Amino acid sequence: MKEDSRIAAEEKRFGFGHNWKNFISVLNTERIIEAEESLKNMLGCDDLKGKRFLDVGSGSGLFSLVAKRLGAHVFSFDYDLQSVSCTSELKKRYFSDDKNWEAREGSVLDLDFMEGLGEFDVVYSWGVLHHTGNMWKALEHACIPLKKGGIFFIALYNDQGLLSFFWKKVKKFYCSCLAGRILTTLIFIPLIVFAGFVKDMLWCKNPFNRYTEYKKNRGMSVYYDWIDWLGGYPFEVAKFDDVVEFYRERGFVLLRNKTTKGWGNNEFVFKRIS
Repeated sequence: MKEDSRIAAEEKRFGFGHNWKNFISVLNTERIIEAEESLKNMLGCDDLKGKRFLDVGSGSGLFSLVAKRLGAHVFSFDYDLQSVSCTSELKKRYFSDDKNWEAREGSVLDLDFMEGLGEFDVVYSWGVLHHTGNMWKALEHACIPLKKGGIFFIALYNDQGLLSFFWKKVKKFYCSCLAGRILTTLIFIPLIVFAGFVKDMLWCKNPFNRYTEYKKNRGMSVYYDWIDWLGGYPFEVAKFDDVVEFYRERGFVLLRNKTTKGWGNNEFVFKRIS
């Protein structure tokens, strides 16, 4: 049904595209190279020449760009029109005349849309499916275009129980009104900075390195990741083992993963074997 492909109108959601627009204003070659290395490491390859790469929820478009740099034929889509605009902007900047990169609006919850995309060698969706408002349906649909033997790379927020419930309330408040955005930012960013400082001091680390070296984390920006974390609503979480079992039942085997014991994302690289 059409309504299943869109977030319910009454639910206020975070302006992901607006945040990504700000991020691409600071995007440079160094960040792109860091993102490229992170993708190669997780996929276990040096290039994607001749491969079809589907970016589900392309956001800034950075990893579509990276896949293109690695030689892939890229199809990017996002629910958020500003995110589609960001992806299109990166295509214009770096591959303006390339016909093997297409960016469109679309929803992973739209079954007809997903079934109409064709087959891909790699399906990628990092930190997206838990923001759809129906995560398990999104997980079901996201792998539809992946061909047998293909690689499926996703990242999902780690389930922290009551703490995740608390963060959901914070994010919903952030998205509720201007006052929510201001208060949440003023309260939690200083707390995050302080907690990071204490942790680094306890482990005898330079507390400034987490900021100066943050771009090594997939080429991302610490500030815009903070904003994404505080405002990222809708918000759902998943236990690592539940995700592995979900895809095992659907004919996938786990090749690689990165996990976290705290907040943030667990990363999964699956291969479709049936």
